Amino acid sequence: MDEEDRLLPISALQHLLFCERQCALIHLEGLWLDNALTVEGTHLHQRADDASVETRGDTVVARAVPLRCFRLRLAGRADVIEFSRSAPGDESGTAVPGLSGRWRLKPVEYKRGRPKAHRADEVQLCAQALCLEEMLRTEVSSGDLYYGARRRRTEVVFDSALRDLTEETTVRLRALLSTEVTPAPTFGPKCESCSLMPACIPRASSKVAAYIARELRSGDEG
Repeated sequence: MDEEDRLLPISALQHLLFCERQCALIHLEGLWLDNALTVEGTHLHQRADDASVETRGDTVVARAVPLRCFRLRLAGRADVIEFSRSAPGDESGTAVPGLSGRWRLKPVEYKRGRPKAHRADEVQLCAQALCLEEMLRTEVSSGDLYYGARRRRTEVVFDSALRDLTEETTVRLRALLSTEVTPAPTFGPKCESCSLMPACIPRASSKVAAYIARELRSGDEG
């Protein structure tokens, strides 16, 4: 197995922060189910998934851009990368193969729904920025999350706290997948929106786990 084959998908970071069991079901057991929400998300991504490059004045928009970071051992694809040309004499930005001059980079990720209370979407976007930084040897200071329900972007600044969280989540992901054990379910409000709920059956599984725990405790006491 070569180095490329050992890279984990960036999307797994988002799955992990949403639910460890969901992450394991997808990335250990290869399980995936669609529901109305995932289908809506697929439709939102359709244009972004069309690998193309578009020029708008001093901005170049590239879609479905492959990414990788050997330091974090991650790989994936950005919905959109916007390259903004630096002004003449401005030494900020970086050289980009196939483009003249210097350019500043901004990843854009498309999401259905609205901004969330947790930071899973932000971590996924930050991981894309870390890939770009390694690939093009430049600093990526911010990106955008486009939420379909709001039809506008939310800026995400890649500050030290978010970068640390992203790297910590990467370590957690590798630790989880290295165990090759799918965590037991814990039912909560987020389960209702999860497409894997019919396979995960968190309500029933949680009751079974609680029953077994009670029986074990009663056996110890006896």
